[in-house]
Amino acid sequence: MTYFRHIRWTIIGLFAIAMTINYLTRSVLGVAAPTIMGEQGITSEQYSWITGAFQIGIMFQPVAGYVLDIAGLRYGFTFFVLIWSLITMAHGLVQGWLGFLALRGALGLVEGGAQPAGMKVVSQWFPARERGTAGGLYQIGASLGAVAAPPLVAWAVLTHSWRAAFFVAGGLGLVWLILWLFWYQTPARHRAITAEERTKILDGQEAELQQKRKRPDLRTMLRRRDMWGIALPRFLADPVWGMLSLWMPLYLVQVRNFDIQQIAIFAWLPFLAADLGCLAGPALVAWLQRRGVHLIDARRGAFTIGAVLMCSMMFVGVVQSPVAAIALLCVAGFAHQTLSVTVITMSADLFPQDEVATATGIAGTAANLGVLIFTLLLGSWVDQVGYGPFFILLGLLDLVGAAILWTLVRKPV
Repeated sequence: MTYFRHIRWTIIGLFAIAMTINYLTRSVLGVAAPTIMGEQGITSEQYSWITGAFQIGIMFQPVAGYVLDIAGLRYGFTFFVLIWSLITMAHGLVQGWLGFLALRGALGLVEGGAQPAGMKVVSQWFPARERGTAGGLYQIGASLGAVAAPPLVAWAVLTHSWRAAFFVAGGLGLVWLILWLFWYQTPARHRAITAEERTKILDGQEAELQQKRKRPDLRTMLRRRDMWGIALPRFLADPVWGMLSLWMPLYLVQVRNFDIQQIAIFAWLPFLAADLGCLAGPALVAWLQRRGVHLIDARRGAFTIGAVLMCSMMFVGVVQSPVAAIALLCVAGFAHQTLSVTVITMSADLFPQDEVATATGIAGTAANLGVLIFTLLLGSWVDQVGYGPFFILLGLLDLVGAAILWTLVRKPV
């Protein structure tokens, strides 16, 4: 048997590819929305219900996390990727807004397994001091998927039809499954890991958080202040991502008068900035730790800095220049991922390995409830009041989230 050094980084790299595909399949609809809505006569309010159906489905993340905690990542995550790939491809066959609504709800239900799976990978494969970097690397996949969506949809619309984009995105997930089944195992069972790396992983993890092979106790988890301390900030933070991935292309078309080529050129830039935020958050935490700041305080500090930067979102609807608006959206994408990857990683700092996926799922439910409420309000009111008030709201919510994070989360003793 051939052994390899640094297997853990190949594992997180493979998972980052899955996250790229996951967020590509989510983002295709948002980019194709102007074309689909025009072709099929879908109103803004109906579109808000279509996107809302996805958020309702993905709010069942605790169920997905529970399945992953019980069944394990190798086969549990295989199931979720297989189903979401087939549902994505089915989008290319649907007609009418009700068909899209049903498929988006089903897609949300199975794609909810991605974030809990990611944090479970991080908790099992990485020592505590590397969790932030590992979490940031796989979160880059989320932004890369959104980056890839505009050129993919533009290519599909200009050369075939918007339906081709869904077929391509779904097919990529099926190809990825072959690599996952070939390479993924836990550190204890991986055939190519060295004894040195296995020891490094185990010795770098908190003893009280290591695997205990028990079923997660949902009632006990829901009574913990820490659970709500990370769930509520995510509830307030994730509407920004909903705006960027689901509504930004419509905003650029309806308000800034972009066409499909301009969407392909500019709409991916905020997500590229978000990639940088995925790296900036862990780097900032590491910088604070080197200066003697406790890990939890360092994460809270990084979240707070991201929240301050998010205030730039308030001015998107005010500036006259489309270039300035795109620049402000880029700052928002950077700020969001800086704080988002930080608070998501905290579930691995605060909960045992056999509860990490479930805890991440609970926080993910809160996050997607925030997106659901926001998108339904936006769909109901945008034609009357415009996008400006919603940009102002998004610029302020994360400051409240930072206050909650500092108030409710307790440092482990």
